Amino acid sequence: MMSRSLLRLAVAGAVATASALLAAVPADAKQAPRTVPVRLLALNDFHGNLEPPTGSSGRMVDETGATVEAGGAAYIATHMKAHTDKNTIAVAQGDLIGATPLISAAYHDEPSVEFLGKLGLKVAAVGNHEFDEGYAELRRIMKGGCHPVDGCSPAGEWKGAQYDYVGANVLFKNRGEKTDALAALGEQPAVRKLLSDWGVPALPPVSVKWMNGVPVGFIGLVTQTTPGIVTAEGIKDLKFVDEVKAANVASKVLKVLGVKAQVVLVHEGDQVNAGQSPDACSAVPGAGNRIATQVDPEIDVVLSGHSHQAYLCKVKDPAGQDRLYSQGGSFGRVITQVDLNVDVRTRDVVRSSVVADNHVVTRTVEPDRDISDFVKAWKDRVAPVANKPVGRITADIPNTGGPSGETPLGDLIADAQLAATRTGGNAQVALMNPGGVRAPLTYAGSPAGEGPGVVTYGEAFTVQPFNNLMQVVTLTGAQLKTVLEQQFTGGPNNQAFTKILQPSANLTYTYSTSAPWGSKVSDIRIDGAPVTDTQQIRVAANNFLVGGGDAFLAFKDGTDLWSGPLDIDAFVDHLGKDNPIAPPATDRITVTS
Repeated sequence: MMSRSLLRLAVAGAVATASALLAAVPADAKQAPRTVPVRLLALNDFHGNLEPPTGSSGRMVDETGATVEAGGAAYIATHMKAHTDKNTIAVAQGDLIGATPLISAAYHDEPSVEFLGKLGLKVAAVGNHEFDEGYAELRRIMKGGCHPVDGCSPAGEWKGAQYDYVGANVLFKNRGEKTDALAALGEQPAVRKLLSDWGVPALPPVSVKWMNGVPVGFIGLVTQTTPGIVTAEGIKDLKFVDEVKAANVASKVLKVLGVKAQVVLVHEGDQVNAGQSPDACSAVPGAGNRIATQVDPEIDVVLSGHSHQAYLCKVKDPAGQDRLYSQGGSFGRVITQVDLNVDVRTRDVVRSSVVADNHVVTRTVEPDRDISDFVKAWKDRVAPVANKPVGRITADIPNTGGPSGETPLGDLIADAQLAATRTGGNAQVALMNPGGVRAPLTYAGSPAGEGPGVVTYGEAFTVQPFNNLMQVVTLTGAQLKTVLEQQFTGGPNNQAFTKILQPSANLTYTYSTSAPWGSKVSDIRIDGAPVTDTQQIRVAANNFLVGGGDAFLAFKDGTDLWSGPLDIDAFVDHLGKDNPIAPPATDRITVTS
């Protein structure tokens, strides 16, 4: 499986020897320029937004403080062309696919990957969402071939990504896993030893691109929390190790190959102080900052993703030198431009030359005609499914809520999941993870709708794009309480921040904001009856949660597993009943101090 991908460990998809890399010093050093320019144009967290994203997902604060409409493949293409010169390498920091609108998801994101190839993308780190359909499907996206279940798309057999996917901290759990990574680097004993000591890579750790006669190395990293935020089955043979340690090993590999200009593309980032310019250093130091400040001093630039924020920061590396640390929002709303000079003699980045700018992808420019036609072709292909009305609503049903964390749309989805799993699974209650509710339902609807209040399949899919399987497990009352306690920080499950599960209408409880972890939840009731510790309860949730996703590890203690329909099918079926549907009252969770 690894023979072709690991050859990308060096220039243009072929492993170059260290001697070849080191031999390219100009013959006439006196006449050669001292430095040469390199420009990086970066995207992150595109999430298949070929069409301009809507609502808050399609707006961005620009450099003047104004909020503008932003994003859309045809506009990205126009802006990319405007900022591309002969020194440009286009890169990305993950989540280019996964959690995508129907226009992309219906065809397993082949349209998005094809667009990114047309855009000129050369290297991308994997994000956690690249693993949404599992490692084997990511390999297919990288290498080509038709989907093993759904077959070829209307465009024919998939040819594979035109750019390199890299992930230095993604390893096989089993050191005996067959891989030709070391065979591909057989002529480099030092590299062989580095990688054999490190583990068995499941993805190419690095990619090297030449620009103006110098090699530039790119190290890919994905958040080490990936196992907790994707479906466990698809990555069961993989482990996601510490980003800093992986980056440092990859940096040594590049150094052995003679590559000293090094860039980290990492799918991890930080939150920001809201409302600031995309060019401000508004990042609040967190997981991303840890990586940006701790990776090897040989690494010159850290481009990040995952947190969907825009910032440009200058941090100190372990040697005390300044290092760029940036991110470009999400959904194709920002392109990060990094200009730097590489010394032709040392082949290292001149740190003082690094200049960065976050360009907002405004829609005031002329959209690229070829990409517009490309997007329209895929939109036409998916239109019969996307435009089909599936239900009616009486008003907007938002995916944002009040102080309890409960949301009208989350509640509606939980109700749909309970209805879909009562028969067969004997479900008594349902819980929905808030991160899986990706967009609101709006009363105005989409342009393809049949009028106000109409919900189309495409709109429903935008809300729930993961195609998770509905499952039911038996938990005791005490285990259900533990699940609810695991919504909050401070417990042994290491919940990063409070994540309130959305309950079905017949499940009510109270939580205290001041009580210690383990005693926060009380008065759990099902259909009004108090729940006892020993009571056996059939709990419905998607397979992501049942597998312990989002750090809800107590779900893994469930027994008598039953699997049912896809979550999107449950939601669509529910939307088609008892029309029109009003936004549910968010009164299932009571909060006390």
